[in-house]
Amino acid sequence: MGAQQQAGGPDFALGVALAELPEGTTLAGRVGDEPVLMSRRGGQFYALSGACTHYGAPLGEGLVAGDHVRCPWHHACFDLRTGEAIAAPAFQQLARWRVDIEGERAFVRERLPRAPAPAPAMPSKSRHPDRILILGGGAAGFAAADMLRRSGFSGALTMLSADASPPCDRPNLSKDYLAGTAPEDWIPLKDDAYYQDRAIDLRLETEVETIDLGARHVATRAGETFPFDALLLATGASPIRLPSPGFDLPNVHVLRSVADARAIIARAQQSRSAAIVGAGFIGLEVAASLRARGLDVHVIAPDHVPLQRVLGPEIGRFVQSLHESQGVRFHLGRTADSFDGRTLGLSDGGAVDADLIVVGIGVAPNVQLAAAAGLSVNNGVLVDGFLRTSAPGVFAAGDIARYRDPRLDEHIRIEHWVAAERQGQTAALNMLGADAVFADTPFFWSKHYEHSLHYVGQASSWDHVAIEGSIGAADFTARFLRNNRLLAAVSLGRPRETLALHEQMNTEAATAF
Repeated sequence: MGAQQQAGGPDFALGVALAELPEGTTLAGRVGDEPVLMSRRGGQFYALSGACTHYGAPLGEGLVAGDHVRCPWHHACFDLRTGEAIAAPAFQQLARWRVDIEGERAFVRERLPRAPAPAPAMPSKSRHPDRILILGGGAAGFAAADMLRRSGFSGALTMLSADASPPCDRPNLSKDYLAGTAPEDWIPLKDDAYYQDRAIDLRLETEVETIDLGARHVATRAGETFPFDALLLATGASPIRLPSPGFDLPNVHVLRSVADARAIIARAQQSRSAAIVGAGFIGLEVAASLRARGLDVHVIAPDHVPLQRVLGPEIGRFVQSLHESQGVRFHLGRTADSFDGRTLGLSDGGAVDADLIVVGIGVAPNVQLAAAAGLSVNNGVLVDGFLRTSAPGVFAAGDIARYRDPRLDEHIRIEHWVAAERQGQTAALNMLGADAVFADTPFFWSKHYEHSLHYVGQASSWDHVAIEGSIGAADFTARFLRNNRLLAAVSLGRPRETLALHEQMNTEAATAF
């Protein structure tokens, strides 16, 4: 996934003076054309691939903090000693290279054979349940299954997914894949062999009907019963649909699954114009992707400035200008009231011709199963700092989990891809008895043509926005504050600054417990 970045810096095959790599430092370089990071930790020298295993980003442009390096694009985190991928969205460890010390120089010439990924430090396996069941085939469910096997869980592991496709790279559905610039083989997170090799029983198109907490099993609509000793609810969310006349027609779509993306692509190939209902991140990413396919694109939303509630008016207007410069037409301060298959009626009496409609007005958490089972639910499934629900042995992660953010000291529910994956990883560790607190600060990225916004933190409201740099020049960091306290930040063109803020917020969260 993603293109390999051109390697730069010193060629480690020619050697580096030891004085250039003092204790506790990391140096970015290359071996021939391959990017490599060399580190000195505890008197030992380590060399790892310098390309993130998620999308190939140059880790030399990332952030080193302690013994970890974070990816500049999507904030994956790796151990500088072992190369282990310790935080999503990367799941594959970095390749390792041998370091030879000859006199006062360090040389890196030979890639080492891939070793099994070291398992996280865990309690005794006697605390492991025998059967773990995961409901959901999205980000949280996949990340949990992956972490369970990496952590040494050898019991029965089953994933029940209502989706027809295996766990996929959902952020790409509205970006490159929808735009036609990424092949479909980028989309599955792993191939079939991955699940077979790890004995993960992935059941697709399986709809769970009931959870029986007393009997410790779930029942599907097809009449199957799956027992469990520990259960992870990772049922995600469903797109909100419009109840107005005509929005059940075949050329009206939502975007959540691979099947949804395929349907939009098929319709776009026979369409000249599209209307996007909703000016949030998904709606605007879809707008950009359909413009890349050559469609006339209209965006309809009740807001007077796109993304104002998340980014504020100045950045919202900047994002709007990016789309307008590409030919997108906005109809703001209006709602979509009706559709007859060809003409979209607006609340002000206006109309937009459209062969294709995509509704992107938000999602609702899928909490019906949890509520029916008697779990505590309030705008999501309520969990504690370990992602445990109100029932013993039952955890929740991803879009449905509502937890206390230790840094903000308030309960939040996050609908971000990386957050869901990291919650799944934490829940997996805790199902095995690790007692790991979830304190990771939310992070997401949003692509608008050649520009990618990076957002870290969570701000539902603020009283001041401190902007450094130039919004118009697409080079800025905006900090959202309340009572002079940093809640969140968004940046464009400043990845290392966002990484540093992410690290700062994570440190604050960890110490707040």
